[in-house]
Amino acid sequence: MCGIVGYIGAEEAAPVLLNGLKRLEYRGYDSAGIAVLGKTGLQVRKAKGILKNLEDKITPEINSALLTGAMGIGHTRWATHGGPSDVNSHPQTDVSGKIAVVHNGIIENYGKLKRQLEGRGAEFRSETDTEVIAHLIDCYYKGDLVQALIEALKRMEGSYALGIIHEDEPDRIIAVRKESPLIIGVGKGENLIASDVPAILEYTREVYYLDDREIAAVYRDRVEFYDAEGQGREKELAHVSWDAAAAEKGGYEHFMLKEIYEQPKALTDTLRARIKTYAVKSINLEEIGFDETWAEARRVVITACGTAWHAGVIGKYAFEHFARIPADAEIASEYRYRNPVFNPKDIFIIISQSGETADTLAAMRMARKSGARIIAISNAVGSTLAREADLVMYTWAGPEIAVASTKAFTTQLMCVYLIALQFGALRGLIKAEELARYIHELEQLGSHTKRILASREAVQRFAALQFNKTKVFFMGRLFDYAVSLESALKLKEVSYTHSEAFAAGELKHGPIALVDSATLVIAICTQTALFDKMESNIKEVKARGAATAVITFEDTAYFDDTADTIFRIPRTADCLSPILSIIPCQLYAYYCSVQRGLDPDKPRNLAKSVTVE
Repeated sequence: MCGIVGYIGAEEAAPVLLNGLKRLEYRGYDSAGIAVLGKTGLQVRKAKGILKNLEDKITPEINSALLTGAMGIGHTRWATHGGPSDVNSHPQTDVSGKIAVVHNGIIENYGKLKRQLEGRGAEFRSETDTEVIAHLIDCYYKGDLVQALIEALKRMEGSYALGIIHEDEPDRIIAVRKESPLIIGVGKGENLIASDVPAILEYTREVYYLDDREIAAVYRDRVEFYDAEGQGREKELAHVSWDAAAAEKGGYEHFMLKEIYEQPKALTDTLRARIKTYAVKSINLEEIGFDETWAEARRVVITACGTAWHAGVIGKYAFEHFARIPADAEIASEYRYRNPVFNPKDIFIIISQSGETADTLAAMRMARKSGARIIAISNAVGSTLAREADLVMYTWAGPEIAVASTKAFTTQLMCVYLIALQFGALRGLIKAEELARYIHELEQLGSHTKRILASREAVQRFAALQFNKTKVFFMGRLFDYAVSLESALKLKEVSYTHSEAFAAGELKHGPIALVDSATLVIAICTQTALFDKMESNIKEVKARGAATAVITFEDTAYFDDTADTIFRIPRTADCLSPILSIIPCQLYAYYCSVQRGLDPDKPRNLAKSVTVE
């Protein structure tokens, strides 16, 4: 959530900052601002609402050279302390107006600090916790911004990614992070800071990933790094393998639709490098080290939030099905505050698209204290999760810009399937020939997904008829229940429709009381042994006036005389079906959003990376 960008170089900073902020709009925001340092001193411009409001305000100044300077910082804000307004927008400044700060995160003790600073004469103009940072740095400033920041950080509690400039130090931007992402982009005669890679791709693909509590002094021709005590340190550059074109819409109306269509390639990319082709195909997961730790494991615990947790629920079923080992899927925001029972022989799998989800990171750090092995599944190379986990398995999905996750989810599923299958083979429960058959099924999923997408118009027509339903229920059993959870979430996120998911066997234990003629029930039916049960559930809701749709395999006529509408997917193993059955549900959510005149890429109140609780 929120977006930070900073620039120092030979070009005018304001256009670069605006361009970077545009690349970060997907993260969610309600206001924006920039601060530029030039010959006329520090100039701050801010505006409530969409980024275009800020752009309209400052473009005349840029064109007339009234807003000049080759160094600056910018921000898109998602309100936490104080509502959206010009005043509460970032950058925030100190009393003198010489220090400007942009901030992602939450300063938990800001109330106490604010009272102390007010007692020393500081005058606060905003309701934000960020303004406290500017005043606090000012208290410690004695000609060295890095040293002032070090002292200020000792008094700050909470999470932060900060970009800071000072009028008296026009040759550098200071950056620091704790539990909130921040990167440094290294160009030729220019350097940048940003909260995510897309903001800098137009200028460079060489980056530094800041560690927790690490400070960077960013000059136009170099970057210096310090630890929390001010001791210098060295870092290695990383190369971003995907280019700016991957973060563009490429002719699609929205990023969400583009990313739904990128799933065949993303699935193939995630799978290909992990398959060994000899006489019999096998799985190669050297990246997560299948050794005696796995052989001695007593339980698998999967921890995640939101969509990633839904992938974890499917993972739970997969581990029990393939490896016959107890498995739990835990919501990280709950798990971190429980008093869970740990065992050093547990395998902990942590899933996060961004690798920066605050609750997920906290759960991982708690699990680490138990001595368990931590395996991360993430789409973000160099993220906090990837760096802190013992081992990491990347989903090669490429950049995902839309807030609502699609291709990240299905590639996460590909990863958990590969791990579960390999685990089953390690435990002697899946023989080589059977494993090869499952690998063949996984290899077909990319082309199967293409076939589903080729019939998207059927989903589009269905959405045009059903988008105004006031209640939408998704139901299924076993793997289909987990897909129902994700399907309901997608519809909520992008169309603001009240949607719920439940295990179909629970229909008569409460949910059926809500079913009437204003209800749409979408039944996901890919667990072949339970078709009779699902048909009974569908008949029960139809008898109460609900419209019904079924997602099932193309080679069955089981529900032809039962459901109002049927969406057919290619046949695969029942346990692998979630990667296919979720596609029509993603498309339905997307088209419902479009039918309602909404922007599916930027749902209200939501952010791509939830870096605070």
